[in-house]
Amino acid sequence: MSTDTAYDELGDFLRTRRGRLRPEDVGLPDYGRRRRVPGLRREEVAQLAGVSVDYYIRLEQGRGQNASDAVLDAVARVLRLDATEQDHLRTLARPARSIPAGSSPETPQSVRPAVQHMLDLLDAPAFVLGRCMDVLAWNAPGDALYGFATRTPELRNQARHAFLARGDGLYADWEDVAAETVAYLRLDAARHPGDRRIAAFIRELSDGSPAFRKLWAAHEVREKTFGTKRIRHDAVGELNLSYETLALPGDVDQLVVAFQAVPGSVDADKLASLPSGVSSSAWATVAVTG
Repeated sequence: MSTDTAYDELGDFLRTRRGRLRPEDVGLPDYGRRRRVPGLRREEVAQLAGVSVDYYIRLEQGRGQNASDAVLDAVARVLRLDATEQDHLRTLARPARSIPAGSSPETPQSVRPAVQHMLDLLDAPAFVLGRCMDVLAWNAPGDALYGFATRTPELRNQARHAFLARGDGLYADWEDVAAETVAYLRLDAARHPGDRRIAAFIRELSDGSPAFRKLWAAHEVREKTFGTKRIRHDAVGELNLSYETLALPGDVDQLVVAFQAVPGSVDADKLASLPSGVSSSAWATVAVTG
């Protein structure tokens, strides 16, 4: 996404955020007049934020590069943005500042050997998620749960696997997983406005999946921090698992995702009885020597 595209994204994001609000949501009277479009008008947002209508229109047109923190905070307050959406608003308004110093968003990612060793020490299913939701490494329990080693290289990408293979039936709540995936990708794209790879990746998913196109147009954003997933596994049936996501200090854009079940539960027993998988380092050894 280029810097110019980021400004276009800013306008789309603001329009979708005001489109989900009603006048009564922000304390404005609704005189029963039929609105041509749902949501707040630009004039109403400007009034409540304490800026001129012309200024707010320029912001939605992507011409608000010099918007102050005070203005962005006021707009965020009026549009009822949560903390993640507020950060996203600032990233879109100031895209040139979103690329970490000394990093290149298009540099191929790799996992340090020590990180792979850490994964292999874990009893819980775990994997490392990189840019564009590429799975960069996993441990044996992670492979037993997700089957990374048996996927084609292209489908060792969680977004591509979810939309172009519909998760191979892995997710009992596919719609929730799909929405979370797109919301996270939107954050990733906004944080790397000069990354041609993610722009091409979004086009690929949009061309290949109507569901992705619809979700992408909604402009929802969400961090991948923690949550639950219902996994359908051929060997043990359905598992109800929670996951935690941890950023790797010093490794830009790499996240460790680890799964667990409630101790002593049926799900914990199922998790413990999964057939053995292989770690990505073991798989690579087999791939090279076999």
